[in-house]
Amino acid sequence: MQFIENKTFDEIKVGDRADLTRRLKPQDIELFAVVSGDINPAHLDAEYAQSDMFHKVIAHGMWGGALISALLGTELPGPGTIYVTQNLNFRRPVGLGDTVTVQVTVTAKDAALHQVTLDCLCTNQDGDTVIQGQALVIAPDKKVRRPRVALPEVHLHDRGDGFEDLIRATKDLTAIRTAVVHPCDELSLGGALAAADKAIIHPVLIGPKAKIEATAAQIGRDLTGIEIIDTPHSHAAAETAVALAREGSVDMLMKGKLHTDELLRPILNKETGLRTERRLTHVFALDVPHYPKPLLVSDAAINIAPTLQTKRDIVQNAIDLARAIGISVPKVAILSAVETVTATLPSTLDAAALCKMADRGQITGGVLDGPLAFDNAVSKAAAETKGITSAVAGDADILVVPDLEAGNMVAKQLIYLAGAEAAGLVLGARVPIVLTSRADGVLSRLASAAIAQLFVHSQQGEQRS
Repeated sequence: MQFIENKTFDEIKVGDRADLTRRLKPQDIELFAVVSGDINPAHLDAEYAQSDMFHKVIAHGMWGGALISALLGTELPGPGTIYVTQNLNFRRPVGLGDTVTVQVTVTAKDAALHQVTLDCLCTNQDGDTVIQGQALVIAPDKKVRRPRVALPEVHLHDRGDGFEDLIRATKDLTAIRTAVVHPCDELSLGGALAAADKAIIHPVLIGPKAKIEATAAQIGRDLTGIEIIDTPHSHAAAETAVALAREGSVDMLMKGKLHTDELLRPILNKETGLRTERRLTHVFALDVPHYPKPLLVSDAAINIAPTLQTKRDIVQNAIDLARAIGISVPKVAILSAVETVTATLPSTLDAAALCKMADRGQITGGVLDGPLAFDNAVSKAAAETKGITSAVAGDADILVVPDLEAGNMVAKQLIYLAGAEAAGLVLGARVPIVLTSRADGVLSRLASAAIAQLFVHSQQGEQRS
């Protein structure tokens, strides 16, 4: 065990010194900005920093001051030290990758007040002074020796950062002609136009023309050059979009301001809809902080209590989507409450059957394991604790849930408690359907469109081959 120990006033001598060395990393700057609230672009915006006087990203000045404080509070004098005053002279900036050595040296003692004066010096890897100053502290009069506190791990995550990677992956692809169904609110129209701006989709706006144009005016967008098909209401918009997809005029549908069942009803029509031999299934694509890759959850929106055959389609659709976004061999965790096949838990029996179906080639393109509890599916530590040896456990790309209720809870908890961003897609029809919640922001809609574009190009490539 490591300990931290101070020097009392009586132990301290003029000339005593202590030092520490720290290399400036991007996460140091980001963490300091989070704690202090100082979001000066000189520290956080590389493009702006190039035009600033130092032409590079630099540390907050008080980052170096905080290192001095750390040295005084942990080494000399150490625990029990009370700051009285501190002055600092900032001589040079500290840039990313610079190594800073901090040194404090005792220059005077005041026995009457138990105060100690220390010179403070910070130098970089070239020996240049970056900060210089003086500290006056009250030194402790009692000896302190305590176990060194282990700091918690801090993981920085920009919301939607994983989605930005998927959006960037579409930059060389051809925009997909997309029927945007009843885009009569700011979010749905704004999301569709944002996807068009990035050449992800070529939008065909379907709905009451006057409402669409009024919405565009509200968000300050010009619809010149964008095709609008005028329909009297949302039901007609959905029917028109399905007809366009059926005849091959569009390769994707995008939900606007209408209820999901309004959109799905004409899609599921046996005679005029978009059904295939596959069951329609929904996939949440989640960008979850602290999880190192995209996480797909299915089915949490369409199939309430799926049969084994429906679960086969749920798994296969999710695998196809995972492969489309660049996961060559997706790892599929079939979730239940336990990790063993148990006759009284039907979901464990389904999990075992699905794994056997994969062994026999009835499910292709991925690696399946189950039943697995949620923790064992996403945490290697949890899987190891339970003695589970598996290529999937702790490293899942896809979570297949027992039923809609469980899936909806899993997805919504990740979104609202873990800060995940979510994209939504329906697969199994002739064309993919971007199906987002009315509460989803533009990023979720943009990411959903990007994922759908990747899926369409993936399917077209497979058909050509």
